[in-house]
Amino acid sequence: MATAYWDREEGGAPPAVATSFWKAGHTPTLIAAFLYFDLAFMVWVLLGPLAPMISKTLMLTPAEKGLMVATPTLAGALLRVFNGLLVDRIGPKRSGAISQIIVIVGLFSAWAMGVNSFGGTLMLGVILGFAGASFAIALPLASRWYPPEHQGKAMGLAGMGNSGTVLASLFAPMLAKAFGWNAVLGLACIPLSIVFAAYMVMAKDAPNPPAPKKLIDYFQPLGNADAWWLMAFYAVTFGGFVGLAASLPIYFTDQFGLTPIVAGYCTAGCVFAGSLVRPLGGALADRIGGVKTLTMVYIVAALALAGVAFATTLVGALGCFVLAMLALGTGNGSVFQLVPQRFQSEIGVMTGLVGMAGGIGGFYLASSLGIAKQLTGSFSSGFLIFAGFAVIAVLSLTLVKARWRATWTSGARI
Repeated sequence: MATAYWDREEGGAPPAVATSFWKAGHTPTLIAAFLYFDLAFMVWVLLGPLAPMISKTLMLTPAEKGLMVATPTLAGALLRVFNGLLVDRIGPKRSGAISQIIVIVGLFSAWAMGVNSFGGTLMLGVILGFAGASFAIALPLASRWYPPEHQGKAMGLAGMGNSGTVLASLFAPMLAKAFGWNAVLGLACIPLSIVFAAYMVMAKDAPNPPAPKKLIDYFQPLGNADAWWLMAFYAVTFGGFVGLAASLPIYFTDQFGLTPIVAGYCTAGCVFAGSLVRPLGGALADRIGGVKTLTMVYIVAALALAGVAFATTLVGALGCFVLAMLALGTGNGSVFQLVPQRFQSEIGVMTGLVGMAGGIGGFYLASSLGIAKQLTGSFSSGFLIFAGFAVIAVLSLTLVKARWRATWTSGARI
């Protein structure tokens, strides 16, 4: 049976470093974390692929469309803090079970009663936020089984569950055309229930979890500047990824007149690129350091998003989006190569706090694109502003990297 990594606070001698990633932790739990995360992300962004049809039915303005697809992102961001606390209190497996039940029941209720107003879409968005908050559960569930030298790969593989956004983009528009967009809410409960059953069988909490703390102790990392830096960096990488995943169906239909199904295909291609490279980003950060990886990520993302702002053809915009998603996906894995090195004993709450910041970044991008479209008739200013945030992130990394390398003592590359 695999054993979890050695914790200095537990005492005793450290074990020998595992030579193989697959022997270093608990593979069934890693798979369960990925499946849970994957399906949770699928439904988290479900309103994005359905937005063209929902907005037509409910006659929503561009700003309302932007807010509708951004609400699950904001709700997920805020709930990630709660889930981070819950993980450290009752363990990640039970926390994940509770969250999955809430999402399944909420979607089933929305399907049964129907969603008939803009306010109803916002209420549904809050329920879907519980799916987005899975981030703060799935990653600690996997991470606690692995030693520092394998954190980038473990967090990357579990985090690759953000590929669930591809499933939403591919299948939600087709199912909506065949059965109506409200029926998609009920149909989503089927794979969610299957994964829930698999999760309960496969997932297992790592031994020797951190001892429970007082509630106020969980927020002590916020007194450290490094926590705020990591939150800010993830707000750009993950915020860009999830904000684009939620907004691209609207962008492609409004900007180029694509049908919802074709827009879903284009979105799926972009999102798949960003999801595929997340574990590669973690592995690359393990090899050359998270700071070097993130520096390259932000430069490429800034250039690609600026390119989108000036793109006049579908091919040009699609190419820039793929490049941006590749960079942002790599950055997601890179940030979470750094988090456990600095905050190993607070990994649950830090995953929630950093994840919250990422969700807020996504909320900003998705909502600002709708506002930019309504106020100026173009999405360009929204993309340019977010590209500016990537440039600021590069400059910030330059300020902190020397201190991080001098003071962090995990032994892994920074």
